Amino acid sequence: MAAPGSTETKPKRQGRPPTIENARDRILDDAARLFARDGYDGTSLGELATSVGVTKAAIYHYFPNKKEIYEVIIVRTLEGLRRHVSQATGAASGPEEALARFMTAHADFFEDHYDGFLTMLVGYGGMENVVMIAEAQKLRDEHEQALRRIIADGMAKGAFRSVDIDVTSRAVLSMLNWMVRWFKPGKGRRAASFAQDYYDLMFGGLRG
Repeated sequence: MAAPGSTETKPKRQGRPPTIENARDRILDDAARLFARDGYDGTSLGELATSVGVTKAAIYHYFPNKKEIYEVIIVRTLEGLRRHVSQATGAASGPEEALARFMTAHADFFEDHYDGFLTMLVGYGGMENVVMIAEAQKLRDEHEQALRRIIADGMAKGAFRSVDIDVTSRAVLSMLNWMVRWFKPGKGRRAASFAQDYYDLMFGGLRG
């Protein structure tokens, strides 16, 4: 007990300590793997807890429900994608290289974070938390706007012919994101090599 007049305060209770290191990230990583494999509805918190090696109560220590885990994975994936692609394109010497870097970096991140990326693409439209939706939309818009700026810069410098920027950017992103339907990590070529093929096709066209 503190002496009269003492400024000592009773320490706040910290709650249940994590039972594993980096528990929050482990939960998100394992949840992404399970969601990618079995879907959101096919994954229970009990299965997630078993995968991580904690109790369901420990899961609730970090997340109030399964939906929030899903939405955090989506935002975390978009944050990582935006950061990775921005770093790659920042060192480009011109619009042609910037577009190639954008596409290959996008594909690299997709392959290296396959489970989270698949979860993000499938689950984006099912988000419910308005704050998380706004953050996800902001990140997605920033990513798409960066691509549009590269295309516009290429047109202004004469590197690219005049095109509809919105249609072209959607075509690029559609090709890259559609890879999730058929590409499997570790099954041969890297995703970035396919993205380079896409770039060569777009930049050179089909004329011999």
